[in-house]
Amino acid sequence: MSFHDDESSDLGLAGQSKLESFLFSCELSSKVPFYTFQGDEEEDLEHFLELRTVCLGEDAKEESNVVEVTAMNHQGKTISVPIANLHIRCLPMVSLGEFELKAPVTLRLKAGSGPVTVSGLHLIASQVDDSDLSDEDDEDDDEEEDEEEEITPIKPAKKKQKQ
Repeated sequence: MSFHDDESSDLGLAGQSKLESFLFSCELSSKVPFYTFQGDEEEDLEHFLELRTVCLGEDAKEESNVVEVTAMNHQGKTISVPIANLHIRCLPMVSLGEFELKAPVTLRLKAGSGPVTVSGLHLIASQVDDSDLSDEDDEDDDEEEDEEEEITPIKPAKKKQKQ
């Protein structure tokens, strides 16, 4: 299930989801071999991690670097899956498209010493309720009233008289 919407992050209908997206990035290495992505504990928000790229860093050695992701499947069971096997000579970067996972998600450098940068989007979905919509409508009405007050009448141009 994807909440991705190219043009608008607010669907504008009661009971629908509002989506906000933020840049996400983490670096995995032998010093920091894993990173766990978790959302806030607020009840009405859902956090997703949309992975886009996995890329070797400048200081990567000539070795295989395997990145694994651990998340829950549709049955609520935790599973681990390798998502990239990078090597500086033949595959220094991989594009994952829009690989979307619900929090919590753990990214692990399963093999190699890195550094490996994983990047994507942190997506936050929330429900739009009627009070949110009525507040927005009130703001729009206020803006329209302000615009009407600022309009000044156009005066006709004066004609030059022939002499």
